Amino acid sequence: MSTRSYEPIAPRRVAFIGLGVMGYPMAGHLARTGHQVTVYNRTAAKAEAWALEYGGAAAPTPAAAAAGADIVFACVGNDADLRSVVLGKTGAFQGMKRGAIFVDHTTASADVARELHAAGVALGLHFVDAPVSGGQAGAVNGMLTVMCGGDQVPFDAMQPVAMAFSRAVTRVGESGAGQLAKMVNQVCIAGVVQGLSEAIAFGQKAGLDMKLVLDVIGKGAAQSWQMDNRGKTMVDDQFEFGFAVDWMRKDLGLVLDEARHNGARLPLAALVDQFYADVQSMGGRRWDTSSLIKRLK
Repeated sequence: MSTRSYEPIAPRRVAFIGLGVMGYPMAGHLARTGHQVTVYNRTAAKAEAWALEYGGAAAPTPAAAAAGADIVFACVGNDADLRSVVLGKTGAFQGMKRGAIFVDHTTASADVARELHAAGVALGLHFVDAPVSGGQAGAVNGMLTVMCGGDQVPFDAMQPVAMAFSRAVTRVGESGAGQLAKMVNQVCIAGVVQGLSEAIAFGQKAGLDMKLVLDVIGKGAAQSWQMDNRGKTMVDDQFEFGFAVDWMRKDLGLVLDEARHNGARLPLAALVDQFYADVQSMGGRRWDTSSLIKRLK
């Protein structure tokens, strides 16, 4: 965990549901900021380990974690996982007090965001869809970018609290808009990584010192986060880290499904999705997304 400094804010009673590679450090930043944090994780031992490390509490169900909380944060796997921790007899909505805010950091569909927003309103609760960008390193260092959809009042209440693990928390529109913005983010990344893969593979075939070349062109118009953070590991054929190919395919599936509904044309995104399928068939399901270059070698 990083030792970043935190802006002072009045402590709140919060819950965090889902302690994966993102949620575990995100919840940790909330505790370090001084908030009273109760956590829930499907594997109870991980929640208990988190509570031991940060001094918070572990709860047996999402409803129990959410009981009495002002804000309930969540970061789980997909739409089905999200529904399972929000709805039903042990779901967070059953434990939340009236007026509390559920903030979902899962990368999920815009449809499920709108569905849970409406379900929350019917119960006197608030729901903000708030997917993140920045990966595991961003979560550990408290430097995530959060794009939010939902009503203005609950956004204003959650924004300073979410800054515990973020460098920017921005409302981009109504319910579902946060998820749509994350889809835009993933389309951009897919195209950049494919272009970077082709460029590095081309340069290697041409006999260039590609680490030197990346240093040179990284100071010009070709510069990108992917080049700065993944270019040299791509040259070294290192992919056992970062944002997994399986996760990217899930995200691109959401994008392509949304495009079928709204009529957007995404030929490059659809092509790169199939390239990632090739990487999966090569055994790279858990490799970083920069492993697209493996197809070209």
